[in-house]
Amino acid sequence: MCGIVGYVGKKKALPIVLNGLKFLEYRGYDSAGVAYLLDNKVNITKEVGRISSLEKLIDLDTPSYMAIGHTRWATHGEPSVSNSHPHQVGRFTVVHNGIIENYLEIKEDLKKKGVKFLSTTDTEVIPALLDYYYKEEKDILKTIKKVLEKLEGSFALGIICDDDKENIYAVRRGSPLIIALSNDGMFIASDVPAILNYTNKYILLEKDEIAKINNNSYQVFDFNLKDIKKEINTFEGSCDDAMLNGYPHYMLKEIHEEEKVFLDTFNYYVNNDSFKETMPDFKKYKNIHIVACGSAYYVGCIAKSLLEEYAMIPTCVEVASEYRYKKNFYNQDTLVIVISQSGETADSLEALRKAKKDGIDTLAIVNVVLSSIAREAKYTLYVKAGPEIAVATTKAFLAQTTLMALLTVKLSRKYELLKEFKGLERKIKELLSKDYLEYAKAIYKCNDTFFIGRLIDYALCLEGSLKLKETSYINSVAFQAGELKHGTISLITKGTPVIGICTNKDIVSKTISNLKEVKARGAYIIYITNEECHDDFYDQLILLPKAHNLVMPILSVIPLQLISYEVAKLRNCDIDKPRNLAKSVTVE
Repeated sequence: MCGIVGYVGKKKALPIVLNGLKFLEYRGYDSAGVAYLLDNKVNITKEVGRISSLEKLIDLDTPSYMAIGHTRWATHGEPSVSNSHPHQVGRFTVVHNGIIENYLEIKEDLKKKGVKFLSTTDTEVIPALLDYYYKEEKDILKTIKKVLEKLEGSFALGIICDDDKENIYAVRRGSPLIIALSNDGMFIASDVPAILNYTNKYILLEKDEIAKINNNSYQVFDFNLKDIKKEINTFEGSCDDAMLNGYPHYMLKEIHEEEKVFLDTFNYYVNNDSFKETMPDFKKYKNIHIVACGSAYYVGCIAKSLLEEYAMIPTCVEVASEYRYKKNFYNQDTLVIVISQSGETADSLEALRKAKKDGIDTLAIVNVVLSSIAREAKYTLYVKAGPEIAVATTKAFLAQTTLMALLTVKLSRKYELLKEFKGLERKIKELLSKDYLEYAKAIYKCNDTFFIGRLIDYALCLEGSLKLKETSYINSVAFQAGELKHGTISLITKGTPVIGICTNKDIVSKTISNLKEVKARGAYIIYITNEECHDDFYDQLILLPKAHNLVMPILSVIPLQLISYEVAKLRNCDIDKPRNLAKSVTVE
């Protein structure tokens, strides 16, 4: 949940590292810092807040050709200069993503040996350990190996040693880290967008692999320090995919990419009303467990409705952080589906590993090629969303929903349903072209908002509520429409916004009845439906295009995303980087 960038090469390092950090700021923005080699000395500059605050303290013309940088999402210790990375103890300077679970034990042991600590982070024990063991080993690689033997947790490290003026060292255990290659130098980074301005060639580090890079070469070692060969990957996208391209915010840009994202995902799996080989056959599975976190969990809730309705397959949906610790009942006919945008979500990855350990087949639904979840699952289906920079997911959610609807068709064997996807991009475009500001104006000054719906619409309510609260900080709660009156209706006062969603004509009268109940208590109702309505129970109406129930969620989510965006904008919130949140949750 922090961002790491390092560069050593022929060009000045600080502009490159700072530019890379800007592309990783969605991973953490409590503080930032850089360490760079100048006149045979490692210099460190750190600052609380955004990369822009750090940039003001740095001379980009500094003739340094080796640097590591970090943007932090605070876990251990408040955001402060002393807690910011890089951390330096003796000869070693370190940037770190992840958590060291046994840091207190290590810290107390090192204190007894005379080591002094300047921060309250878990990270500082890493350079302290490196410096302590280096005095014994006199060899950097052997020292790193010895430190790895001591550390517990999930982490990625960038390391500079005062005694080595040519190389940057990198380590991965759990948290993602890549090595990138160019003619002008070598890079380390937490994610590919950080290096796309310079190269699209990269190497994935695996668990407990150690990399050593200099201005024209690299080496990768396994845990036993044996030199290993690694496959060089090529990123399919371009740097433009991670740029604003004239939009005021990434969230808005990514919402407006949803027409293309839908088509790219659909066309990757379907051609001429039949599935391509990219969609495997899953006919052996009679039960499905869907495991995910956050918005991906709500995609799972949508998928549960679709799979049970059309494929007649019993489906349970579990939050990954719960699933990995609970008793699960499955057999060889069970397929565990793990949904994750990044493919690195820590709890989801551990849930997948638990299922594998129990001998259960796994399917990954991910956006990032060659991510950990993608590589460890038995099957992998990619959504074609491209880089998603805004912390609040939008286009990836729509792509995941599209793919789960396609998977439903595959499992149901009702291939005639593929025709229901045709022309959906025009309806997406229609919804994207509408103005949602008036709906936002009815919400943005309120302290509480409620979303209500039934069945699959309730799953959409969950996502709409999350999108509103994480972007605008309005307290928002989603309920099954019939459940609201079992206690929570007591919170409805005059003017309380209630957003009701109903896209299933079989239950429209029931949902409307619930909306009338809250209207009678003073609620301000925004009604989202695909059915013409001539009643007067609502204050504002959003009429969705007609579509089959299988694909309706793909359309229903778009107004919810744009309303949340407009509300956050009216409240002057930091839309792309909401407080306390990070894009990729790589720690428990």
